[in-house]
This record gives sequence, structure tokens and C-alpha cells, in this order.
Amino acid sequence: MRSDEIKKGYSRAPHRSLLRATGLKDEDFDKPFIGVANSFIEVIPGHFFLNQVGAIIKDEIKKNGCVPFEFNTIGVDDGIAMGHDGMLFSLPSRELIANSIETVMNAHKFDAMIAIPNCDKIVPGMIMGALRVDVPTVFVSGGPMAAGHLSDGTPVDLATVFEGVGKHEAGEITDEELIEMECKACPSGGSCSGMFTANSMNTLMEAMGIALPGNGTILALTPERDKLYRDAARRICEIAKDEALTKKFKLKNILNENAVRNAFAVDMAMGGSSNTVLHMLSIANEAGVDFKLSDINKISKKVSHIAKISPSRSTVHMEDVNRAGGVNAVMNEMSKRYNGSLELNNLTIMGMTVGEKIKDAKILDSDIIRTIDNPYSPVGGLAILYGNLAEQGAVIKTAGITGDRVFTGKAVCFDGQDETIAGIVAGKVKAGDVVVIRYEGPKGGPGMQEMLSPTSMIMGMGLGASVALITDGRFSGATRGASIGHVSPEAAEGGMIGLLKDGDTIHIDVDKYILNVDLSDEEIAKRKANFVPIKKELTSRWLKQYRALVTNASTGAVLDPDQLG
Repeated sequence: MRSDEIKKGYSRAPHRSLLRATGLKDEDFDKPFIGVANSFIEVIPGHFFLNQVGAIIKDEIKKNGCVPFEFNTIGVDDGIAMGHDGMLFSLPSRELIANSIETVMNAHKFDAMIAIPNCDKIVPGMIMGALRVDVPTVFVSGGPMAAGHLSDGTPVDLATVFEGVGKHEAGEITDEELIEMECKACPSGGSCSGMFTANSMNTLMEAMGIALPGNGTILALTPERDKLYRDAARRICEIAKDEALTKKFKLKNILNENAVRNAFAVDMAMGGSSNTVLHMLSIANEAGVDFKLSDINKISKKVSHIAKISPSRSTVHMEDVNRAGGVNAVMNEMSKRYNGSLELNNLTIMGMTVGEKIKDAKILDSDIIRTIDNPYSPVGGLAILYGNLAEQGAVIKTAGITGDRVFTGKAVCFDGQDETIAGIVAGKVKAGDVVVIRYEGPKGGPGMQEMLSPTSMIMGMGLGASVALITDGRFSGATRGASIGHVSPEAAEGGMIGLLKDGDTIHIDVDKYILNVDLSDEEIAKRKANFVPIKKELTSRWLKQYRALVTNASTGAVLDPDQLG
């Protein structure tokens, strides 16, 4: 066993002495050591109860002849960090989480791991760290929260509240109506109830084969979820106690190029968050997979969009998808399209192939999960746009578009999110405009803030179908509308988005994958010759380090290995 390095032989007597201080007995030194990576933190609704989850999992690990060692990662709640400088720390937290997983697992030579993530950057951070360690790993998330309901029975969620702020600003709802939304949108623990970033990543772990069925859709704080925790704990022990299985189920044997492609395909079929592009590119990088941003459009052409979930369809939430058959039902329906939309022969942590895992799954409600003969769109719910405004690419969640897929308008430029919000409130944005938010990329922010506040205000003010928005920042999974993010190169590195002026004509064609500004090559060259990007003053030592090392969104905002040495 890998853990023999810290527990076997006379030279490891000091190590065993320290381990005995934690409660280990003689018989424990012949058992596999399982790292239980828990993201328990009390400020995040999807995580405040994960200490109880950790206890359930450790109990089951002990019952199955292994020794659990629980440790924790940090976490940032994007919704709470939204709209102020706390959001600068959200994406960088992904790197700290990955580093902490790598550090604890390798310092103590644990044989295998069970990871307990749930929200935002925590899921991809744990996956990235686990890939560096490359031991058998089962992921089991805390689970989604139930949707809330207003007094008239209308389903609501966090996106409803953000958009409610815009409606309140426009005078469309009263103080009392906004307060009701606030009090009822998030009724329990769990990751926010729609197909936002957390639940997108939790479903994609099923698609990649690194989590058990139901991981993305079984509600948090239910007996069904408790059973999933115990099933996951038993499975990691089955693997860790068998030398052949330990070798077979190393994480990189499962999370390979086929798994990455399956994740993107399922994401597009379910209309997941645009943040999954950022995170799956970084996961592919850690897995050693040569996957490029441009590959996403090739996958999209093979995938039908068959499930619309909040925010794309505000009345449908993860509990509805679970009732309708879950992720396996989505994948089984996808597999009926004979063009390689899924890699069915890839191994899963359960021991079966993807095809074997999904073959008996059925759609139980075709209003929630449509058939491939009746899709919302014949192509996937994400697209990558290119042009002189995004030479290295930009991302749009096509599943969330509320207006036309072709849009031409005049630029209204803002240097940062705060300036944008003030401009929207002041009435500077009107129907037909293209809102430009720059200096919010990985370097420019730094940290690539989510633009949920401005997009929600635009939607709430009734401009969602008549205004487009582009940014070198990113969006919450709760964002909808013609919102284009991850524009690369970003303004802080001299990208075209930084050269735009108010009144420039911007052309968007989603189906042709085009994002252009109507300027001559001569005018662009003239602007570039005199351009000096804004560099924000920073007091945070961590953000200074991050800005120095991070690459732009077209790579997944990974840290530059050449700078790291």
C-alpha cells in the first residue's frame, strides 16, 4: 500500500507513534488509509452541513475495514462574495483548494481518497488536486437544495432574487415582493437549486464517471443522499483493499480525454453554466489531456440540447431532473444519436463502462428531459465565438439566450463591474446596446469576477432580449440572456476588448460563432499603438501572486507552468 511508506518498518516507529496519538491501534496499520477531503464551511449553504456528511462517510469507511483521515479545504460562496471585492478571491480559491488536496494527500501518503465538494470553485479545485495525486478517488457532493416557492406557489431560486433586484430598480415589484423572494428562494441547505455552476459541475462528475449516479440531482439532507454517501464510502474501500483494483482505478485511468469529452457533451445537453468551460479546461490540463477551446464547438454539433433547467427555464430545478430520470437518463437519450456524442466504453469508478452504467436509464418525464427527436435545439447549449474581438475565443451559454441569436449594436463601455452597475442604474444602457465590461479577466480583475449583478439587473429591467453583454470576466451559472464572457485576450493583456470605444458597432452571430467589432485593420492598429492597459492597485499579497502567474480564460485560467519553474 502507498501508506506503507509512513507506517511500515522499524524506521517508521516515530511516524506510528504520532499516528497512535490520533487513536490508531496495532490492527489499523495493516488497513488502507483513506483521505476524506471535506469542504465543510459554515458560511456556504451547500457546505454548512458537510461536517455531518463527513461523519457518515467516516463511519462507513471504518465499517468496511479502512482507516479514514478527514481534512478540510477552504471555500468561497460566490453569491455572498458577489458585487464587492470579495469576488476577486473566488476563482483564485480554486488553486488553493487544488494545492491543499495535493499537499495533504502526498504529505501523508494516503492510499485513496473520498472527496466531499458541493459548490462553485470547490468542485473543480478538488478534482484538479486529486488528479495531481492520482490515487483512486470517489467524489460525492453535498447535493442540491430544493427550490423555493412564493406564497402563490411560483418556484423561485437565487437567480430569481438577483433578477428581483433589477425589477425592484425598475419599479416593477414592491419592497415586500422582493423581501418575499429573499426569504423563500433558498429554503434549505444544498447547492443552489438550478443548473448553476455548482450543480453543473456535480452532474459533470457523473458524466466523467468519478461520482456515483445521483450525485448531481439527489437532494441534500435527505435519506436518499445519506445512502449515496455510504455507497461512495463502501466503494472506495472495495478499491483500496484490493491491490489490482487500486491500480486499475487510479483517477487518471478514469478521468481521461474521453471523460473530458463526455463532460462537455452532457453539459451542452443540459445547458450547464458557462463556468464549466473554464473549469473543464483546467481539469483537462491537470489530466494531461490535449483539449482546446475550439474543440467545444465540434462537440456541440454532435449534441442536442434536451434539458432546460433554471435559469434557462425558471420553473425547472434539479429535483425535477432527478424525478425525471437524472443524469443517466439524459446520457442514455444522448447515446441514441448515432454520431459519437458520448464515449460509451470509458471506465467509471463503479467498475462498469459508461455505456453499461446508463443502458437501463429511462426518461420518466419528457417535459423535463426531452427526447432527441424533440430537442430544445439540435446543437448543444454552449458555443465558442471567435473574431477580431475574441481572437482566442469567448464563451456564450446559448441555452440561456432570451432574444435573437444574431445581434448588432453599439458599444457602451465600462471599466469594471462597479462602473457598469452604476451606469445601468443611471440609465446609460438602452435597448439595442452592447454592454462591454472589461478589466475583469483573470489578470485584469484580478480573479475574473462573475457578472451576475449587472446581467440580473438587465434582465430584471426588461432589457434581456434587447441588450447584449460582453466581458473578459465570467458569469454566474445563474446568468441568462445574450451574455458573452471569457473574452480572450483580455483587456489587461492588450486584448481588443480594451480598445473599444463607446459607439463602436459590435456584431454577434452565435450560429456562425462570430464576435466582431466593425473597425478597419488600420483603425485597430492605430488604437493598439497608443494603448496602455489599466493595472489596478492591489494590497492583497495573494492576488498579486495570482495575477503574476495566471493565464487568460482561453486556457481555463490555469497558472503558467513556465512562471512556476
